Amino acid sequence: MTTIALLRHGQTDWNFAERIQGSSDISLNDTGREQARVAGRRLGQFGATKIVSSPLDRAAETAALAGAEFGVQGPDERLPDLAERAYGTAEGMPIAEMWERWPNGVPDAEPELAVVARARAALTDLAARMPNERVLAATHGGVIGRLLRSLPDSGFPSFPGQRVRNASTWVFEVEGDDIRFVEELPTADD
Repeated sequence: MTTIALLRHGQTDWNFAERIQGSSDISLNDTGREQARVAGRRLGQFGATKIVSSPLDRAAETAALAGAEFGVQGPDERLPDLAERAYGTAEGMPIAEMWERWPNGVPDAEPELAVVARARAALTDLAARMPNERVLAATHGGVIGRLLRSLPDSGFPSFPGQRVRNASTWVFEVEGDDIRFVEELPTADD
């Protein structure tokens, strides 16, 4: 069994401004860099031996900064299947405007089921290639949230409006095609 900790990237200027990022390659801001370092200090107890990330810079930088805090360099790989959901014409738009304009979803956004399928594929592939390892994977809130919602026993969301916060960490156990949510690790805000 492989244990994989999915770490949401730290804050970006678009997160702060409440804009849709999706597949746009937006860098961390100074707050996000500090969040990644704090997450890394907390992740020292997790014992990751490998670090991977989404191909987007905000996730790769989060992985590198977090890993530096507990002495593991990375990311070793940037995995396309861990990239954030593509939001098409909504990217860069304020979140409130997106919901006002498309209350039933952005018509040219990547389908949610496709995001879940590729997230599951990324985790099962990591587990097959890194059996019995503890892997840190820096990714995105949309990927983590959709994966959690797809797992019947995750209990996510556990309260109305629960979100996957910047620099939060969610631990999964993966064996074969079986993915099980284990826990959310405490963050600097807890």
